[in-house]
Amino acid sequence: MSRTIWCDIETAVSVVQSGDRVFVQGAAATPTALTEALVRRGEELHNVEIVHMHTHGPTPYTEERWEGHFFLRSFFVAENVREAANSGRASYTPVFLSDIPLLFEPGGELPIDVAFIQVSPPDRHGYCSLGPSVDVTLAAVQHARTVVALVNPNVPRTHGESFLPFSRVHFAVHWEAPLYVVARQTPDEVQLSIGQHVARLIDDGATLQLGIGAIPDAVLRALDNRKDLGVHTEMFSDGVLDLVEKGVITGARKKRDQGKIVSSFVLGSQRVLDFIDNNPAVELHPTTYTNNTAIIRQFEHMVAVNSALQVDLTGQVCAESIGPYTYSGVGGQMDFLRGAALSPRGRPIIALPATAREPRTSYRTEALAHLDLGALRLDPVEGHISRIVPILTPGAAVTTSRAHVHYVVTEYGIAELHGRNLAERVRALIEVAAPQFREGLERAAYALHLLPARFY
Repeated sequence: MSRTIWCDIETAVSVVQSGDRVFVQGAAATPTALTEALVRRGEELHNVEIVHMHTHGPTPYTEERWEGHFFLRSFFVAENVREAANSGRASYTPVFLSDIPLLFEPGGELPIDVAFIQVSPPDRHGYCSLGPSVDVTLAAVQHARTVVALVNPNVPRTHGESFLPFSRVHFAVHWEAPLYVVARQTPDEVQLSIGQHVARLIDDGATLQLGIGAIPDAVLRALDNRKDLGVHTEMFSDGVLDLVEKGVITGARKKRDQGKIVSSFVLGSQRVLDFIDNNPAVELHPTTYTNNTAIIRQFEHMVAVNSALQVDLTGQVCAESIGPYTYSGVGGQMDFLRGAALSPRGRPIIALPATAREPRTSYRTEALAHLDLGALRLDPVEGHISRIVPILTPGAAVTTSRAHVHYVVTEYGIAELHGRNLAERVRALIEVAAPQFREGLERAAYALHLLPARFY
């Protein structure tokens, strides 16, 4: 017999008590109505910890007025929580995406008291679907003491490990509202050039891991003439659909999940949500499967494309902070780069524009302003800074070690780093840096003794 109680939203969130840890599903399925209802109880609650990855929509529990009532532990710092995470009202947990579900298991570091989720209505067999966000949500639901769900007919029913018995939901709220969608970005000339260079590293039959944004879309646009590409990724968006419709992505040569697009969550336009709805060619799995290095390495030609904020001259990658200012998160970068490196004919790739606009003043902390980098400083040129840098900005996190990086791609070409010594890496990275910064990078490389002494 089902234990599920149908109720209004205020009754549903009343299960949360002071001191509880509350997990919130993320991405397109973010159950904003539940978190907003919880915050309306804020005056009566204390020390409630909110836990989530990347969410969409408002995050009122991070507002200054709720200090002492709510505190956010975030596994990814998106724009909607960035200010809170860098002002002490929230704290970022650096962790591989593949590891997060393990934190929720019995004996794990983060047992969940209450899980807030959004699901499809139960089918005739009594199962509902987590829709576009299985990722770490399935583990939270399996191990939470209490599960509270918005039951929304707009949630697509996805295949894979998306289903849970409706009896696992303790409090259910009838809800009907659109899920979050993200507008597709049109790649500019720089991004299209990066896409062309990355495409040179992708052969017929490759299995791809790509994220969301203009660079992944630019890569996919450059693959029209490939055959039998597959997808095994932590997430995908609209660009994948274009190649499915053109018959380029078939998954026919995948050694695992042949013919299937495998992901842990999906984020994009309504077109993507419609595509995954009851589509047996798409399977969503927890990150313990999609991001498992032992599984990723089994694909014969695994190509993992990830981005970065900075790459230093030895190949260290920072993808999560601007100096000490937390900007995003570890995510699945290391999971996939290492998995691709271990696969036969694998290609682990860091792809990024060679320059960025000079950071806003708010990113420059007082500590950074007082550092004298001397010969290591690269001053902005016409309002732009180099993303290939002598050393990472002080305080920056090393997301991916230099030993793990094989290829760095910018609009200026491909730097091959695997097996190369520091001097060879420096030369390769300077060649793909923006021309206006190359002389400064070379001077800095000599100052760091990364290049042999010059003879005059």
